[in-house]
Amino acid sequence: MTQEGDNGSPKSSPYEEALEALSSLITKRTRVGDVNMEERFNVLFKYVKMLELEEAILNLKIIHVAGTKGKGSTCTFTESILRNCGFRTGLFTSPHLIDIRERFRLDGVEICEEKFLAYFWWCYDRLKEKTDDNIPMPTFFHFLALLAFKIFAEEQVDVCIMEVGLGGKYDATNVVQTPIVCGITSLGYDHMEILGNTLSEIAGEKAGIFKHRIPAFTVPQPDEAMHVLKEKASHLNVPLQVTAPLDAKLLNGLKLGLEGEHQYVNAGLSVALCSTWLNINGHLEETLLKQIQHTLPEQFIKGLATASLQGRAQIVRDEHVNKEISNEVVFFLDGAHSPESMEACARWFSLAIKDHNQTLFHQIPDHSNFSNEVMKTHQGEAQKSAQILLFNCMSVRDPQVLLPHLMKTCADHGVYFKKALFVPGLSLYHKVGSHALTPTDSNIDLSWQFTLQRVWENLMQGNKGKNNGAASDDLTGLEMSVSNCEYSAVFSSLPLVLNWLRDRVQQNQSTRFQVLVTGSIHLVGDVLKLIKK
Repeated sequence: MTQEGDNGSPKSSPYEEALEALSSLITKRTRVGDVNMEERFNVLFKYVKMLELEEAILNLKIIHVAGTKGKGSTCTFTESILRNCGFRTGLFTSPHLIDIRERFRLDGVEICEEKFLAYFWWCYDRLKEKTDDNIPMPTFFHFLALLAFKIFAEEQVDVCIMEVGLGGKYDATNVVQTPIVCGITSLGYDHMEILGNTLSEIAGEKAGIFKHRIPAFTVPQPDEAMHVLKEKASHLNVPLQVTAPLDAKLLNGLKLGLEGEHQYVNAGLSVALCSTWLNINGHLEETLLKQIQHTLPEQFIKGLATASLQGRAQIVRDEHVNKEISNEVVFFLDGAHSPESMEACARWFSLAIKDHNQTLFHQIPDHSNFSNEVMKTHQGEAQKSAQILLFNCMSVRDPQVLLPHLMKTCADHGVYFKKALFVPGLSLYHKVGSHALTPTDSNIDLSWQFTLQRVWENLMQGNKGKNNGAASDDLTGLEMSVSNCEYSAVFSSLPLVLNWLRDRVQQNQSTRFQVLVTGSIHLVGDVLKLIKK
């Protein structure tokens, strides 16, 4: 990635130089609202003017999606359906897992490096030239949203699907004044330090994307949240409809491309968003619009069945394990980080690992895309399996809520973790690019990981007798960890965890290791970066 400069020092590639410039926009302050969000939001319109994007944004045919859970999945289904209907699509999502370009997809594929660099410097240089002390450079996410609008306008997409980054009302994507249709996915408790402590406060922030008379859809919500959504919709004359979860029978025997029962809720919402977008733009007659509730067009079915999203219910086998031996490490990755999504993740994991002697699907890298490959298990061999939890979450989350949800749901399905491993994130939150991976540092602060460990140990002690064979006596090599307790261990870095897992596979050849990676989308991204190297 880096080349030698004239004086022998490493010289960054043009792409790394752009990522360094982008990293300079990441604010060092905490995420807690220590800044006037409304003031910061209003400055966005000045940036839009500086980049002469007013008319471009006005002309984009936008589907705008907010929510606590399922935003990324709903946007992914929506993009896939409309692409299969023959439209040129632009999709803006966050966060990225491995490369920043994942956030900008054209026709389902992340933008190429060459185009990214051209659009990036076009926006960055103009803003650098026109901003000053009164109006400084935009922050990281604000810049990315502006860049998305520039990319999609220049690439002349037919439809632009914008996923809200945080909240709705003051989110950078909300500079959109005339979307075609809006969607609000399942609401729950998340980012409460910014969005408020009650569901009604959170719903109020999300409903901030509603625009006067623009149709909107949502999914079944808790009463407290639904009341606020309906109130805000009524105030703006927004025709708000509630979509039912998609009936699996409508898929004609196919399965959704994204795993998990909860995805039928997201799929139902995406079908409503797509059919409304098609209808408003003159591509679907009113009579056909009504029929969609009972019969899905072939393109819709194909779009739903082929949708794919990294880091959500994703299964990846560790390719670094010696192929000569009969067992393996399989990573089950899901970026769940709210109580409800933690339960959905636990249900998915519990059902996915039941497939011991059946065909298992997992995803492997195929250049920048991911494709499905069939993995056969070793039938007829007496192979045990050990479930390991690899977990981290941000300190604004409450592990006393997240971990019990995870443990109980798994236990209800007869799944018990042999060991829980807690590890700090590898990515630096103030860096993007290859320099964003921190080196192994013996001085790293592990106090949060020790807190997570204490919560887990207390939970396990409280459930003693119910944990069928959860003791981990046969898991050796834990001197590599910083703190090894009866049911868990803290490691100082992710590479050490991977080394430990790979050593266990070599030493326990009759055991398959199934590792659930969850709690943080950043942790999922870090694991993917390392195992795909």
